[in-house]
Amino acid sequence: MSYKHAIVWMDHQHATVIDFSIDDQHVVKVSSGEPRKLHRKSGPMGSGKAPEDLELFDAVVTALGDSVEIVVAGPGNAKTSFLKHVEKKHPTLRKRVVGVETLDHPSDRELLAYARKYFRRVDSLLGPP
Repeated sequence: MSYKHAIVWMDHQHATVIDFSIDDQHVVKVSSGEPRKLHRKSGPMGSGKAPEDLELFDAVVTALGDSVEIVVAGPGNAKTSFLKHVEKKHPTLRKRVVGVETLDHPSDRELLAYARKYFRRVDSLLGPP
């Protein structure tokens, strides 16, 4: 089944992709291979920023499939890093992103409720395709 809408919630280690139609939903969990510790008490100091995980980004792109309208959400900078990657490697997907939102750590149920409300607003502004 082809889903019309999708929401991606992501941080630097995990992503949740929910694509849905009016009555149905499909949830995909994606995570990077290894947990990363960013802050240290001793040893050489780094930037304190997580490196971009291109494998995670590509897995999210695969999970999005052929969703028509996409909103990208998350608590930090991973969502903007993901969008930069998508602009370079998947420009047709970037055109389908209708919004970028900051969200803390919602449950799947809360994320889906947020997405349904968000897309009701977007669909009323954009009109029929």
